[in-house]
Amino acid sequence: MAENIVLDRIDRKILGILQNDATQSVAEIGEAVGLSTTPCWKRIKRLEQAGVIERRVAILNRDRLGLGVTVIVAIRTAKHSEDWLDAFAEGVSQIPEVVEFYRMSGEIDYLLKIVARDIADYDRIYRKLTKVADLHDVSSSFAMQEIKSTTALPLLS
Repeated sequence: MAENIVLDRIDRKILGILQNDATQSVAEIGEAVGLSTTPCWKRIKRLEQAGVIERRVAILNRDRLGLGVTVIVAIRTAKHSEDWLDAFAEGVSQIPEVVEFYRMSGEIDYLLKIVARDIADYDRIYRKLTKVADLHDVSSSFAMQEIKSTTALPLLS
């Protein structure tokens, strides 16, 4: 298990900037947090090496890409063996429209977030999903409105 890294106020500021816009130069980030370029770069490298910064990505606009339907899928299964889970996880991971995938506690065993072009496209994805493994119950809910969606984590001290 990875050790927790101690973050100071400047580390948190750097992380906040990167979460908001990872395209900023090290010089711009340094200026914003009160550091020159080299010390800022060293802090960013330390945060990357410690695994605090996993990767830097571009966040795409789903609507502009024609993926305007968000579906939350709740799955219950009668099978709970490790072999079944491995096969299910591998199969679901191969479906690119599944953008989030969780094993849950409680009455629902798995929760998926799927993006699709429209209802017919979701039906195509659903058919792929049901071929991955034997599922007891699949319940799909369609998002009517996105009220909050962020990739930014809270940076509490």
